[in-house]
Amino acid sequence: MESLVQYFETIPSLHRSIILVGGITFFWLLEGLMPMRSLRYKKWRHAWPNFFFTATSVLVNFFLAFLLLQTADWTQANSFGLLQIVALPFWVSVVLCVLLLDFIGAYLAHLVEHKVKPLWMVHLVHHSDHHVDTTTANRHHPLESLVRFFFTLLAVFILGAPIGVVMLYQSLSVVLSQFNHANINLPTKLDQWLSYVLVTPHMHKVHHHHVLPYTDSNYGNIFSIWDRLLGTYKNLDAERIVYGVDVFPNDDKNSRVGSLLEQPFQPYQKPTTQVH
Repeated sequence: MESLVQYFETIPSLHRSIILVGGITFFWLLEGLMPMRSLRYKKWRHAWPNFFFTATSVLVNFFLAFLLLQTADWTQANSFGLLQIVALPFWVSVVLCVLLLDFIGAYLAHLVEHKVKPLWMVHLVHHSDHHVDTTTANRHHPLESLVRFFFTLLAVFILGAPIGVVMLYQSLSVVLSQFNHANINLPTKLDQWLSYVLVTPHMHKVHHHHVLPYTDSNYGNIFSIWDRLLGTYKNLDAERIVYGVDVFPNDDKNSRVGSLLEQPFQPYQKPTTQVH
């Protein structure tokens, strides 16, 4: 465990790029072998805006990475943060740190984006994808990338997380997000069992259903335990899931980067609540 954390303390940018591109490539190929849904769309055309927003996310995180490093170093130098209060075995502190980084940096950030109207209009760019696949994982408006970065930075400060664990968490977050957005059909039992710990493809696809209350559920990114513990977990039969948001129709705007960049500045739109 210590050697793993030491590796991520100084992980080269090339290796982080390999994790990002390698993950997309792996799940892209897997989607062709075991698709959850028929691939009746032009994958490369669909992927173009998603790749654009992947690049903007990388740029935002690259230019602000020094803030993560400085914050993590300051907490270590000053023994500041929740994880500094009690002496724990090294591996326990690493696991706990990754869990809590996921809670604050992913689950909590995601929940807030759905509950705060201006942030929902930013996050709508992600939900406007009507063909959810592994490329959708990084379909985030640059403003959302800033919001997510802020929550991660806040988590590092509150926890007193060392930079090696932060980089480990971010790498896991990238791969697990690509996994749970991927258009892959895991065996039902395997998906069910995995979903008690990790966010699986089916579990996250429920979150991409086009109407409430399903849109406002299953916020987790790596671990599913937060949704289960905090009452935001929902299930829905796969054949009933309709991707997108009902107030954002499937049209050419979904493939035009310019329109998607303008989306946060449009009038507030909230999904319709489904009548049971």
